[in-house]
Amino acid sequence: MITGEKGETTLTRHGLEEYVTDAVIQLDHRVHDQISTRRLRVVKYRGSHHGTNEYPFLIDESGVSVLPVTSLTLQHPASSERVSTGLAKLDDMLGGQGYYRGSTVLVSGTAGTGKTTLAAHFVAAACARGERSLYFLFEESPPQMLRNMASCGIELAPCVEAGLLKFHAARPSRHGLETHLVMMHRAVEQFRPRVVVVDPMTNLLTVGTQIDVRAMLTRMIDFLKMQNITALFTSLTSAGSDLQTTETMISSLMDTWMLTSAETAERHRQRWIYVLKSRGMAHSGEMREFEISGDGIEIARAQAAKPRGR
Repeated sequence: MITGEKGETTLTRHGLEEYVTDAVIQLDHRVHDQISTRRLRVVKYRGSHHGTNEYPFLIDESGVSVLPVTSLTLQHPASSERVSTGLAKLDDMLGGQGYYRGSTVLVSGTAGTGKTTLAAHFVAAACARGERSLYFLFEESPPQMLRNMASCGIELAPCVEAGLLKFHAARPSRHGLETHLVMMHRAVEQFRPRVVVVDPMTNLLTVGTQIDVRAMLTRMIDFLKMQNITALFTSLTSAGSDLQTTETMISSLMDTWMLTSAETAERHRQRWIYVLKSRGMAHSGEMREFEISGDGIEIARAQAAKPRGR
């Protein structure tokens, strides 16, 4: 038996269907801040173990899609394979080999510090290896992204034409958080990428609280780790705030966390990159200057260590 919102729909005059049926599924359609979300809950299912939480679901041209968002556990694999960041000097800062396959990477910083360009280098390197990449855009359209990266010498259009790169662009306010989660799951399952980029994840705060966004991203991260997909997230930090404070408070879920910043010195804007942490590998603790030019990102060489006095 399937009931409507709040179980108010009945099939008999006396409302006995919940007692005489073996399974009861409750459907709910709620609207919060002008954003609607459909949810499903198995009220009872005799003779079986079943989830009792609410699950978001979609109804579209593909039919009905239900995502059991709370069924994931910490059973994901931990690969020792390494993948390049797309920048040799950034690889050097990460033990000389780049990220772990299937790990999660966070790049956070203020506006204009090169977060998207770093993500583009990573995607271009994955496509050069013949790996599929799925890029979730929350600020730019795909044509705008392709144009902007081409100005930096990163040509992503051939990757799209070869079927190795796919963009999924949408304003966060278009759907609720759980609907975004379902759609992202579906996009990953259909395209089967080895690399996923979410840029920027902080835009999701416009449709949910910090707690809600953290819960949504936690589920997404668990899902990607189970698929052994390397994921890179960008996070916009407000000017003047502590760069080590992420607005969605998910830095503890990340395996590698890099900070980018910019400062003005003698009428010249200098960009810096720093690896705050990278689990399971030796990594540089040095803050290095970098530039963005027509040839992409160029990171300065490591400075020679100064001899220590006695």
